[in-house]
Amino acid sequence: MPAMEHEVRVEQLWIPDSLDGDDAADFIAAVEVGRKVRMQTWGSDDLAYAPLEKLLEMADPYERQVILVAKVDGVIIGTVDIALPLADNQELAEFTLDILPEFQGRGVGRQLLEAAEHLARDEGRHTILIDTNHPAATLADSAAGQLIPGSGLGFVPLKSREVEFAQHTGYTLQHIEQFSSCTLPLDSSLVAALQAEAEEANAGRYRLHHWTDRCPEQWLEAVAALENSAGEDGIPGAEDGTLVFDGGILREAEEVAIAQGRRTVVTAVEHLASGTLVGLTTISVLALRPDVVFQDDTVVLAEHRGNKLGLLIKVANMERLTEQFPDARVLYTWNAPENRYLLTVNQQLGFTTAGVTGIWQKELPDLRPSVS
Repeated sequence: MPAMEHEVRVEQLWIPDSLDGDDAADFIAAVEVGRKVRMQTWGSDDLAYAPLEKLLEMADPYERQVILVAKVDGVIIGTVDIALPLADNQELAEFTLDILPEFQGRGVGRQLLEAAEHLARDEGRHTILIDTNHPAATLADSAAGQLIPGSGLGFVPLKSREVEFAQHTGYTLQHIEQFSSCTLPLDSSLVAALQAEAEEANAGRYRLHHWTDRCPEQWLEAVAALENSAGEDGIPGAEDGTLVFDGGILREAEEVAIAQGRRTVVTAVEHLASGTLVGLTTISVLALRPDVVFQDDTVVLAEHRGNKLGLLIKVANMERLTEQFPDARVLYTWNAPENRYLLTVNQQLGFTTAGVTGIWQKELPDLRPSVS
């Protein structure tokens, strides 16, 4: 491993109030490191933050973010973003580690990771998550070998630089998320065929509802219950299931998204006989890049699966997205590989596998003195 010719300094990144001031240069440079790494990994910067997006995200009331940077001769060559959940999972810290391509393999990542672990431990966080990203092309190389996660299906290439780094620094592969993309808008003949298929299966027993950004008051508690069922359900039938607890917290989350400049396009489905919502799907549109959009939650209650409701709501929501945000050209989504239900729906819609993300975990020892 080639040594660094100059000393690497690790320090905490100053978060400016705006991007216009003289104190914003380091912040903008740090965000650019992330963009260059995503260009290296995926061949595009669709998954990279713009500086203003990142600045808006730093004010998230549900998560405190600290960014450490590695500098050589005053120039930022690597970053680690430390996300500390505030509402729940308060023993957890999530790290995103980025090293400029030309400085990879020189020990900078290890230095940043050790500093981040130290900070997390000082914050009382003992469970650390990091991820590694692997484009589809790297998954086809059989010579690279396969590392299987602790739970669920899928694999990461055993001999990749990122996998070797995670293993050498004491992290264990927990699970895999499959990362897929779909070109927009959908072909109109495909939409017609899929809508007909879905409508035939549900036989007029369901009705669709649509909204953007804010849930109508009448459905607020029903949506919160659906989101909770996705979180409790774990993986089957859900995309990105998270617990939101109640309608009040859902309203707060909506306001946070709006404050960050995100738009949210939602389609829900009502079971007419009971008058209850039994499924929903959500797409997020970023403030500064309406061409790149992200699939968030999709959930259908277990007792209503088998009626092609997942297909029905996703087709309808993608159509509404194109009507409201005609600049959208690509939709990205992450799914557990064992979630055959949604992967099959996504395949019908034209999603193709872009790669996988490996989620790695490490338990830090508690160094606080024990009370005798």
